[in-house]
Amino acid sequence: MLETLSTATPAKGGETMPEWNEKEIVGRAQQGDMEACDALIRQFQERIYATIYHMTSNHEDAADLAQITFIKAIRKIEKFKGQSSFFTWLYRIAVNNTINFIRSKRKRVILSINQMDEEYDRGEELLGLVSKDTPQRDIDRHELQGMLNAAMQKFSTNHRLVVTLHDVQGLPHEQIGEIMDCNTNTVRTRLHYARKQLQAHLSDYLKQ
Repeated sequence: MLETLSTATPAKGGETMPEWNEKEIVGRAQQGDMEACDALIRQFQERIYATIYHMTSNHEDAADLAQITFIKAIRKIEKFKGQSSFFTWLYRIAVNNTINFIRSKRKRVILSINQMDEEYDRGEELLGLVSKDTPQRDIDRHELQGMLNAAMQKFSTNHRLVVTLHDVQGLPHEQIGEIMDCNTNTVRTRLHYARKQLQAHLSDYLKQ
């Protein structure tokens, strides 16, 4: 993951950028400080890219959509009022862009098993299906990957997204609700449904 800025960074006018202070740096960016804009991009680019990649399963598409996300965010940054964290506001832009892209291109959405359990140790029910303790993982990883992909493709965009944000990105229910513009009960319901469907789809395979 991208490291938090911890050292002073040159800013315009010969000033220096303080240690990471989101509110202050966003304020500078809203005033047209390009060094502050660059700092925001550096801070969040890897997480934004990772989220988009898990939704599109295409590196080029993820890179393009991440770039578009930051361009839109910088152009609209004066509209950010601080009612949520900047991170949540930025995620919402990325998610909306990606959903529109998926719908228009009808892309297949594939989750990476490796990244799911190497980068994050969350989502007990889902990750338990592909954990290192599962014998089938070493026996036929590709088959399990294919079955997971097939199950995910049957989900609505919202169900794919909630799995990506919670089980892959590790975001809490409250923040996912802000990003998806729904309450936490809806987030929990969608996540529960998606996990049950994945478990049902993989149950016969895991019993072998």
